[in-house]
Amino acid sequence: MVADLPKIGVSMFEFSNTPTAQSGHHRPGHWENPYISKPLRARSGVQPAENQRNKMIRNISICLAFVCLTVAPALGQQDPQMTQWFNDLAAFNIGAAGEDDLTHVNAWYRNQWMGVNGAPVTTMINAHSNVDFIPGALGLQLYQDEIGQESNTMVKLGYAYHLPTLANGAHVGVGLNVSLFSKSFDANWIAVDGVANDPAIPTGNGSGTSTDVDFGVFMRKGNEYYAGLSMTHLAEVQMQSLNIVPTRHYYFMGGYNYPLSGDDLLLRSNVLAKTDLNATAVDVNVNVLWQDLVWGGLTWRPGDAVAPSAGIQYSLSKKEGITSSEQVFKLGASFDVTTSELSAYTPGTAEVFVSYAFKFITTPVENKYANPRFL
Repeated sequence: MVADLPKIGVSMFEFSNTPTAQSGHHRPGHWENPYISKPLRARSGVQPAENQRNKMIRNISICLAFVCLTVAPALGQQDPQMTQWFNDLAAFNIGAAGEDDLTHVNAWYRNQWMGVNGAPVTTMINAHSNVDFIPGALGLQLYQDEIGQESNTMVKLGYAYHLPTLANGAHVGVGLNVSLFSKSFDANWIAVDGVANDPAIPTGNGSGTSTDVDFGVFMRKGNEYYAGLSMTHLAEVQMQSLNIVPTRHYYFMGGYNYPLSGDDLLLRSNVLAKTDLNATAVDVNVNVLWQDLVWGGLTWRPGDAVAPSAGIQYSLSKKEGITSSEQVFKLGASFDVTTSELSAYTPGTAEVFVSYAFKFITTPVENKYANPRFL
């Protein structure tokens, strides 16, 4: 499954053996939720609005809990979905790690579908930096995702090699991540009407781990444009003790910056396409940066959300004696306004981004002395 599509509302509507609204007969492995798949006016036997809302929230909570566990073998975990992905490209393409001389530590917190019980809550920390003892950069990523009764934890260690500068001045990085992924869930299931004793629903607690590999290649030309291709779950290794196999995902990213008013305003455009070759999701972002200090913009995710976002960034350079430093602080916030039929049940998704980048340099003192014998 595409990284964010299950969270947007694809897989939650396609489980179990409940009759479909159109056909009135059982279709194995398919469940069409009438409270989402049809407009209110098209439903037969419309219930009071409050009953519909309560039942809808219950159904969403249950479906979220076994979104990745109902198909054998299951399609594996969802990669992190972040609206402010453009604030740290290396988190989604290891080839972008260490593209400047700073050490970056970035963090996201995302509360998806606020007000819905069991909706995804995601925390991610990503750090990367150039290192002296090998050519290139190292990266470390920690990812925690809670969705219903399921918990996903991932740790990634990556390396990016920087190729020689191209003739047009562009820089290219090629990188690999090695990851350790852990999934666990409990068995406190609540049966939806007509879904009791479904053999696809686990009857006990479960957990499992697996290792995997990611790949990324990234190119940037100064502050003008960038492009990248990355893949996650290349090995597609089945998780130990669970019949779950992570599905390979492909990420295509690109961006272009256009000065609007000298150095005061910079128009930045960013595009991220995600696919598992069965389904595709696209994020299109446009934002404006004013005097390298304040930015604001809008992200459009067709069929899911429109997300306004804003942030501040502050750079501090200092030189004292033999010591010099460069530090960059960033803070961003976004709110996904749901545009799908889920908008009737949730106001949207809140996300916060925090970043700290730094470089400290101590210049050795050149010792000079004079021999008095030659004065």
